[in-house]
Amino acid sequence: MRGTPVKHLRSLREFISELEDVGEVQSIDAEVDWNLEIGAVIRRSYDLRAPAPLFTNITGYQGSGFRVLGAPGGLSGTAHPLARIALSLGLSADAGGQEIIETVVAARDKPGIPPVVVDRDSAPCKQNVMLGDDVDLFRFPTPLIHGNDGGRYLQTYGMNIAKTPDGSWTNWSINRMMIYDAQTLACLIPAPQHLGITRAQWAERGEPMPVALALGVEPGLPFVGAYPLPEGADEAHFLGALFGEGVEVVPAETVDLMVPATAEIVVEGFIAFDETVMEGPMNEYPGYNATDRSPKPVFHVTAITHRDDAILPVVAAGPPVEEDHTLSGTMHAAEILHKLRAAGLPVSSTWFSYESAMHWLIIALRSDWHETTATPSTDLARKIGEVAFEGKAGYGAPKILLVEDDIDITDVNDVVWAFATRAHPEHGEVHFPAEPHVQLSVYLSEAEAHSYRAGKVLYNCLLADLFPNGDRPVKGSFANGWPQDVQQRVLDRWREYGY
Repeated sequence: MRGTPVKHLRSLREFISELEDVGEVQSIDAEVDWNLEIGAVIRRSYDLRAPAPLFTNITGYQGSGFRVLGAPGGLSGTAHPLARIALSLGLSADAGGQEIIETVVAARDKPGIPPVVVDRDSAPCKQNVMLGDDVDLFRFPTPLIHGNDGGRYLQTYGMNIAKTPDGSWTNWSINRMMIYDAQTLACLIPAPQHLGITRAQWAERGEPMPVALALGVEPGLPFVGAYPLPEGADEAHFLGALFGEGVEVVPAETVDLMVPATAEIVVEGFIAFDETVMEGPMNEYPGYNATDRSPKPVFHVTAITHRDDAILPVVAAGPPVEEDHTLSGTMHAAEILHKLRAAGLPVSSTWFSYESAMHWLIIALRSDWHETTATPSTDLARKIGEVAFEGKAGYGAPKILLVEDDIDITDVNDVVWAFATRAHPEHGEVHFPAEPHVQLSVYLSEAEAHSYRAGKVLYNCLLADLFPNGDRPVKGSFANGWPQDVQQRVLDRWREYGY
């Protein structure tokens, strides 16, 4: 099951080329308007699991060479549904969910490999440089994505790069940023997140935080940026561990930070500690139209560098499945699996159901868990919940479905069937009151949302301690319900039947 990354794609353009090879890019040469039309096309592509749209002819930007890539981490069709995720992490396009998870978990125990500094002249991100009064955020075809958005969001799939004042920790993360004017961005920086923790250290000194926003980076970086590493860990080093080599970086122009050498666009500057502007609304991963607008920290831009004919990646956040689900869901599930195994629990695999908007964490136990632990399922379920809900990885997991590994936890149909038929309606729940909780779930009360605390639940769908070994219910599927020779005959004759 465990995969080994086969190809380190070092730029967004290499990634697009790989997607083209498997039919996962739709180049759109017809004119498309940045004002809502691009966002609507991206949203429709998610709904149909269509190839990623690459917009080459954008209203008002003809002749600039600038392009927009939509749905860079979305799902694909039935032939290779996880192709964009798998290729981003160095695997083949047809890799399955558990192979992806195991590949990431394997890297978690490897020593980090730091970035490699390359010569400025060889860094594509330095092909064009804007400084001072030449800085203009409207130079790029940043779309107004949703009809209810408060502005044009430049940052939906890039890397925010910042380091602590003492230089001991560099954090790479994804947080949305909206264009406020030609030289200013408004930034969502939740205090509990690592970027918020870093900014707080600068604020304690009464200084703005130097920051670089790298857009159109190599495809593995957004995934490690979504990984819930411990405070103090560098996501770029983790990417190095995953691929066995460091990401190539180059010094920024106006801030003391290293930026990805192959980035399409790099925006540099300082985030104020004492200044805000209005930001939002902007749709988020639970999938509902947002209405909130509030003061957010200001990012004053001091420089922009970009490649020739730069490509801006764009995510249209909303109902499943989009990148909020594929990135955070994949990487948080991997970290939770790492933690459960480290705790010595009999866990086979983990998966966040993308279709649940990351509200269902599925955990599969080895089928022999009862024989090997001699523990009642309710006791084991509580231990698993205590580990899974704890820390940054479990912060965004409000509900756990606990099953045996006869269930394909990456198949939402299998999961729904197991939940519906195996969880007892009266005593199949294990509750965890007042746990740390993200504030975006729509069912939270105002007090819960503001305190970042709410109850969580584990649904016990285990069967092994309810039936003697050898007498447990078996799914009456094609694979389990007919002799092997009959199955093979049907498969061999499938086209003969007229299908």
